[in-house]
Amino acid sequence: MTEFRISYSRGQLAQSTGVKGETIRYYENCGLLAPPGRSAGGHRRYTEDHVVRLKFIRRARELGFSLSEITGLISLADAGDRNCDEVRETTTTHLTDVREKIRDLRKMERTLKELVRQCDDNSSPGCPIIAVLSS
Repeated sequence: MTEFRISYSRGQLAQSTGVKGETIRYYENCGLLAPPGRSAGGHRRYTEDHVVRLKFIRRARELGFSLSEITGLISLADAGDRNCDEVRETTTTHLTDVREKIRDLRKMERTLKELVRQCDDNSSPGCPIIAVLSS
C-alpha cells in the first residue's frame, strides 16, 4: 500500500500558517525550518511537519522570543525527552526580559506624556519638545 502525504507549495504553506512566503524562505535560510523536498518538476513541496514547525515558530515570535531563543526551544523539542526544566528556564529568562521592556516603555510613556504637557502649557513660539530633543 502506498502512503499518501499531503504536500504544500510555499504559497499554500503561507496561507495555512499565516506566515508570509518571504518569511518562510528566511526561516529556511536561518535553519529554523528544514529545507523542503522537491517535486519531480523541482518545485518546493512542504509537508505537515513544516506546518507544525512553522506554527511553533510563528507563535514563539508572537510571544517575543528571539530567533536564537526559538532555535534553542526547537532543539529542546527535537531532543525527544523535552526537558521541561530547560524550556522553563528559557521562558523565565524571556519573561524577565519582557518585564524589563515593559518598565522601560512605562518610563518612556511618562517622559513623552510630560513633553506633551509642556507643549500644551507653552505659549512661546519655540517648541519645548524640539528643545528637549535637541539638548
